[in-house]
Amino acid sequence: MFSFQIKSNCLSTKARVGSFKTLHGAIRTPQFMPVGTAATVKGVSPLQLEKTGAQTILANTYHLHLQPGEDVIHAAGGIHKFMSWNQPILTDSGGYQVFSLGKLNKIDDSGVFFKNPRNGRNIHLSPENSIEIQMALGSDIAMAFDQCPPYPSTENDVEEACRRTHHWLERCVLSHTNSNQALFGIVQGGCFLNQRIKSASIVSSFNLPGIAIGGVSVGESSDAINKIVSEVAPLLPEEIPRYLMGIGTLPEISKAVASGIDLFDCVLPTRLGRHGTALVRGERWNLRNACFKNDYQPLDETCKCEVCRSHSRSYLHHLIRSEELLGLTLISIHNLSHMNRFMQSITRAIEDGCFSEDFTPWQKDAIAHYTW
Repeated sequence: MFSFQIKSNCLSTKARVGSFKTLHGAIRTPQFMPVGTAATVKGVSPLQLEKTGAQTILANTYHLHLQPGEDVIHAAGGIHKFMSWNQPILTDSGGYQVFSLGKLNKIDDSGVFFKNPRNGRNIHLSPENSIEIQMALGSDIAMAFDQCPPYPSTENDVEEACRRTHHWLERCVLSHTNSNQALFGIVQGGCFLNQRIKSASIVSSFNLPGIAIGGVSVGESSDAINKIVSEVAPLLPEEIPRYLMGIGTLPEISKAVASGIDLFDCVLPTRLGRHGTALVRGERWNLRNACFKNDYQPLDETCKCEVCRSHSRSYLHHLIRSEELLGLTLISIHNLSHMNRFMQSITRAIEDGCFSEDFTPWQKDAIAHYTW
């Protein structure tokens, strides 16, 4: 059912262009996946999302379990029909969200005990029911239930989290019976390279159709993230997609692609959009600023998204200053288009043999070549 085909390799880095086959279509890589936590990318309709160039989205097992419940989504025909999105969907395991509750949870080898923040009801989330929930949702890719240690943590605590993650992965594999859904494992290990190397070896031994690097972007520096990725990615099997969880800045994505990473997700484009900040040629523009009040140019004249074709910086500034919801939607649409344009330009640069880990399509001599 699932196959990953590498179509082009970069001679100077480990970057590659590929295609991962799923039930709802092939996922072109490298690819950025917008986050649709509660079966919706905040403020953006599925039709608007498709026009940004997005192909795969990420939904959240934990949040969908709490509301509306996987039984409701399963009865609707699965998450694709429930949210009217007929392209690939990846669901995370819910582990990160549970662990982020901190003192509200208790972790042992059986799973995680926590209180429902909506009604205070006690809930137990285990590897088995995390997989059961994801199978009921019907996503194309399910993530194994793992323990993400906080930053900073001692090496003993990180080693224990890795042991538990590997134990839970074995239970996830035994529980996963949906042949139409790919199960990805997750490498943990914090900032301790020896723990990362050991985890990469153990997770790779399960021969899964994909592997993620988790536990990054939880407080450590960009340099620490880049070091982890550059050391760990080459240790993962070449014949499957590699997914770096929770990374969304352009420099970090470019460096990760150069290390051989294929998939990314982050809330950053829509979170910035909801705060009135637009991504323009690799920069962040706060459209609340008074300098945009009488600026009638398109937001980005090199971008062909519907926002840049139809609206001026002045109009977007007005919407944001007036606290109109449309402004947040329009900037989010543009930001998602910007991210997908960036990923498309990386793909083209790999194919053209001019990609590097510091790749940017925004330089004046390159902007015409990478305009879509």
